[in-house]
Amino acid sequence: EVQLVESGGGWVPAGGSLRLSCAASGFTFDDNAIGWFRQAPGKEREGVSSISNSDSKTDYADSVKGRFTISSDNAKNTAYLQMNSLKPEDTAVYYCAAGKWGRATLWAWAYEYWGQGIQVTVSS
Repeated sequence: EVQLVESGGGWVPAGGSLRLSCAASGFTFDDNAIGWFRQAPGKEREGVSSISNSDSKTDYADSVKGRFTISSDNAKNTAYLQMNSLKPEDTAVYYCAAGKWGRATLWAWAYEYWGQGIQVTVSS
């Protein structure tokens, strides 16, 4: 059974940091790409960042470039999203996803497996 479990969310004041983790099981982690997406109330889901576990290439949304860093530990089957200089507009439910296409992309169609999501709240 494929599972993606996010952790590390919560509340943080503006300017603070959080580190999200995505623990994966039930598939070959090394062959997949991992993406982080978010959805704020009343807004569409948007891609935040992604990483290819095969070649370590990454991709970021313009809104998070320079503030967020994605990484992946293939030995632990876990991906991370380090979020610094958080802003109130970063408040959303964050989802991790895994895609067999394997390339770093922010296109949601490239991901077959999704986690349940975790809340991140940034107060002003």
